[in-house]
Amino acid sequence: MKTIANKLDRSSVITRKKRGFFRNIVRHKTLLFMCTPAILFFFAFSYMPLPGIYVAFVKYNYRGGIFGSKFVGFDNFKFLYTSGKLFDLTRNTILYNLAFIILGNLVAVFMAILLNELRAKYFKKVSQTMMFLPYFISHVLVGLLVYNLLNYDYGFVNSVLTNLGLERWGPYSNAKVWPVLIVLIQLWKDTGYSSIVYFAAIMNVDSEIIESARVDGANGFQKIRYIILPSLKPTVIILLLFAMGGIVRGNFGLFYNIIGTNPMLYRTTDIIETYVYRATMTDFNFSTASAVGFYQSIIGFAMVMICNYVVKKIEPDYSLF
Repeated sequence: MKTIANKLDRSSVITRKKRGFFRNIVRHKTLLFMCTPAILFFFAFSYMPLPGIYVAFVKYNYRGGIFGSKFVGFDNFKFLYTSGKLFDLTRNTILYNLAFIILGNLVAVFMAILLNELRAKYFKKVSQTMMFLPYFISHVLVGLLVYNLLNYDYGFVNSVLTNLGLERWGPYSNAKVWPVLIVLIQLWKDTGYSSIVYFAAIMNVDSEIIESARVDGANGFQKIRYIILPSLKPTVIILLLFAMGGIVRGNFGLFYNIIGTNPMLYRTTDIIETYVYRATMTDFNFSTASAVGFYQSIIGFAMVMICNYVVKKIEPDYSLF
């Protein structure tokens, strides 16, 4: 009898959950309708292509197609392991992305706070626009700009150094300086765009709380420390969790257009995307490229799950799920 009663209780709970689910759909139908374009986008470009993962396990040929090609198992993944560069490539990609994520968010928060503290509205708008403009510059133009600045023979930096009677600087033959240069270039390009999210979050802070703090004698630094920064905490955590999913996906456009095919710089600048591009551009091996993409996706998924688990243990309200 107890077993039957437990089964009935479970079935009633499931029924109530189903009814609650459909009630929520009816209750929030307007919000769901507004989310329809995003749902369709991710369904079309993220879920429908999932069967294409099979390409990573076949020797793809154009006549047979994806499911008509010969199944080779994990042979395509041997491309990374047998090259002997998997560790170095993964290390470079992860370290660069960590620098982009950590420094990028810190600088973006700092700039958003500075913009919020500006009192001249015209100067604030002009400053925000100037910061935002580099985001729209293509990586091709960024690479051209960097080359014209740092070229050994006629670059702007070396022209200034020679006019000052100093020795020329040859960064294109020195691999050690490029991690710093690439991080600085990335910060210059994306800080303006990233700061908009934090600036919007600061705008949503209740003005009455800030006014109350001022009445109590809080200065500007105390307002930032005890009101603004805590209010940005949920936004920072969510953006960090999203960014961790792509921690093994390098910015191909940035690295390829700035470094190009300079073997002297590969030791510190070569990432997974640039290496795979050079290795597959001659024979257009889609199977190898798919295997690398699958490898990156697995690591990215694991990183998101681990980080979300850690956040859930520390601050459950800020976790994704």
